[in-house]
Amino acid sequence: MLQELEDIRDFGKIDFLAKQLVEGFITGLHKSPYHGFSVEFAEHRLYNTGESTRHIDWKVFAKTDRLYTKRYEEETNLRCQIVIDNSSSMRYPVKNKGKLLFSSLAAGALSHLLQRQRDSVGISIFSNRIDITTDIKSTPSHINKLMVHLQNLLKDEEEKKPGTVAPVLHEIAEKNRKRSLIIIFSDMFDNENQLEQIFSGLKHLKHNKHEVLLFHVTDQKTELNFEFTDRPHEFIDLESGEKIKLQPSEIKEHFTKAAGTYYKKLKLKCAQFKIDFIEADINKGYDAVLNAYLIKRAKMR
Repeated sequence: MLQELEDIRDFGKIDFLAKQLVEGFITGLHKSPYHGFSVEFAEHRLYNTGESTRHIDWKVFAKTDRLYTKRYEEETNLRCQIVIDNSSSMRYPVKNKGKLLFSSLAAGALSHLLQRQRDSVGISIFSNRIDITTDIKSTPSHINKLMVHLQNLLKDEEEKKPGTVAPVLHEIAEKNRKRSLIIIFSDMFDNENQLEQIFSGLKHLKHNKHEVLLFHVTDQKTELNFEFTDRPHEFIDLESGEKIKLQPSEIKEHFTKAAGTYYKKLKLKCAQFKIDFIEADINKGYDAVLNAYLIKRAKMR
C-alpha cells in the first residue's frame, strides 16, 4: 500500500497523493451500501425532527432518500492538531521510511478532509521534543504550508532521534488552550519504565477536555508478530545504533509476548481514559485512519 519514497520527493507530490487518498475514500463510501457517511458530510448534516424544513437539501434527498440540512461555516468550528512522531524508530522499514511515510500521508489526507469540512487543523512534529508546530487554521494557504512541512519531513537527512513521548503529550495538552481533537501518529516505542509517564501524558490531554485519537503505527508483520525469514539477521536499534545478530526463531516467542503485554497495557489504559486507540498497520492502507476520524467527528457534533 505504501508509495516508494522516490515517488514523493518532488515538491507537491505528497499533497497530490493526500488528495487522491481522500477522493478514493469518499468514492468508496458512495459505493458501499452500508456507508454511514457521504461526500455531503462536508456541507450537510442529518435533519433532526422538529427543525425548520427551510434548509433541507431536496436534491440530496432525491439521491439518498435521507433528509439533510445545509450546514454553514459557523456550525463547523472543530480545532484539530495532528501530532506526528519523528523519532528514528518511525523510519522503519528503512528502505522507505515506512511508518513515517504512512503517518505523513495519513496526516495530509486528514488535513484535506478537515478543510473540506471547514474545520481548522495544525500539525506538530516531535522526536525527543516538539521540533515543529504550526497554527491551527483552515485556509488553503495554510493547508499548503502543512503539506510543505510534511514533504520536508520525508526529505530530512538520517540522524539519530530518540523519541520521548510523555513530555510531548504534556506540552501538547498545555499549548492547546481551547478544546481540540488531538490526533497522534506514533509507534509508541519507549522504555517500558516510561509507560506510567505516557499514561500521565494521555490523562493530561483528557483532563484538559481534549478528544484524542491515537493511531498506533506499526509494521505489524515484523514489529508485533516478529515474522522474519528463518536465517540469522542483524537487528539495528534505529535510535541508538546498537546492533545485534540473532536467529529470529530463537527469540520470537519471548519478543511477541513482551510486545503484546506492552501494547495491551497501553490499549487498556486508553480505553480507561476514553481515548480512541486505533491499530494502524502500514501495510493495510489508509481507510481505517479516515474512517476512525469520521466516526470520532460524528460523535463530537
